[in-house]
Amino acid sequence: MTLSRQEVEHVAMLARLKLSEEEKERLSSELGAILDYVERLEALPTAEVEPLAHVLPMHNAFRPDEPRAPFARDEMLANAPQALDGLFKVPRIL
Repeated sequence: MTLSRQEVEHVAMLARLKLSEEEKERLSSELGAILDYVERLEALPTAEVEPLAHVLPMHNAFRPDEPRAPFARDEMLANAPQALDGLFKVPRIL
């Protein structure tokens, strides 16, 4: 299946893309190949397949939310690229 030039231009307009003439010709066949592949996928029997959120069995690994003492200021500032008067020094943003 190949897309017409008008269809490619319409998709490009929707995506706010400015395409050259060569790109329009190339994308006509490439998008057509993608649509052909989607048609092949639609033909597969998927009625018995359960929907998945992820292909691997996953579970959340949360740590227990227990209160603890905060880090010392000097310990935190030791990781800072720059510090000034006990605070993180960051670039000025205007």
